[in-house]
Amino acid sequence: MDKLRLGIIGCGGIANNKHLPSIKQLGGADVVAFCDIVPERAQKTAAKFGTKDAQTFTDYQELLKLDLDAVYVCTPNRSHSFITVDALKSGKHVMCEKPMAINYEEAHKMLVAARETGKLLTIGYQSRYRADSQYLKSATQAGELGDIYFARANAIRRRAVPTWGVFLNEHEQGGGPLIDIGTHALDLTLWMMDNYKPRYAVGTTYHKLNKDRNTANAWGDWDVDKFTVEDSAFGFIVMENGATIILSAAWALNTLDVQEGTTTLSGTKGGADFHDGLRINGVRHGRQFVEKPDLKAGSVAFYEGTSNDPEVLEQQVFHAAIRGKGELCVLPEQAIVVTRILEAIYTSAATGKPYYFDQEN
Repeated sequence: MDKLRLGIIGCGGIANNKHLPSIKQLGGADVVAFCDIVPERAQKTAAKFGTKDAQTFTDYQELLKLDLDAVYVCTPNRSHSFITVDALKSGKHVMCEKPMAINYEEAHKMLVAARETGKLLTIGYQSRYRADSQYLKSATQAGELGDIYFARANAIRRRAVPTWGVFLNEHEQGGGPLIDIGTHALDLTLWMMDNYKPRYAVGTTYHKLNKDRNTANAWGDWDVDKFTVEDSAFGFIVMENGATIILSAAWALNTLDVQEGTTTLSGTKGGADFHDGLRINGVRHGRQFVEKPDLKAGSVAFYEGTSNDPEVLEQQVFHAAIRGKGELCVLPEQAIVVTRILEAIYTSAATGKPYYFDQEN
């Protein structure tokens, strides 16, 4: 089959360090168009990852006029929605980086556009493609944990605040660690539970450390004047079936319990966590047990004998779906619930009240 023709909108770190190297490693696709509001950035990225005749643009609308199979939306969170909607309406399939959108209203526009156009829309939650995640998903699907009624979504860093790009800009991003890394942990947790019906959420956000100096941050001290988002956030979510999820997200927190992109699950038959690699616990033959699967041998369930790199598998699943040879793993109907809950936590933190999802109806 002919190679897919792809376009990139937003030529920053997530495009250059995640999507484009993975597309190149996978093969079977040509990146023929690049767009960025900084022309030099688009040109530099095109020279590294594009075809010899790749075109560059500063206006994404011009890119969408090209004959492309799919586009990747790798821009700051605020522009995810309108760029994705325009891309879908122009006849392109879309891979949009996480989170789906800056809020539920904007995410809903994306979902409607995907349904109306019939084009594929997926969101960049690559944690689902890890070998440990795939193994645990198989276990939960098989009912090995039973009814999962309690979970923790973990996205905690001790001192790892991203100091580049617009990560610290609340207007562009819509928030800090909650919407940045908390979104991965929550997506993973909801997916494992296969539960996308929240009842209410209570949230708190903190600006306790973002004015500190001499921070010992992994990427150097942050600019205290630009750090306008929260440094940590926590949510308590109750689902319609009574299940409880505690979501913790921090870029800077005085803790040694550092976990990022993991989930802890407790069900009626067993539990699971990622404290020392993937561990599954339960009772068997009248004895408690802890099981640690060997994830080094074999490959994940998608494509036997291929890369185990989650970022490459993410591309492989998307490209196969475009060719009609597979299904998407991350559905917009799932990703919109993640955005909906994150917005509820921010709203609860701002109002000091629980957020009830039925108030939207």
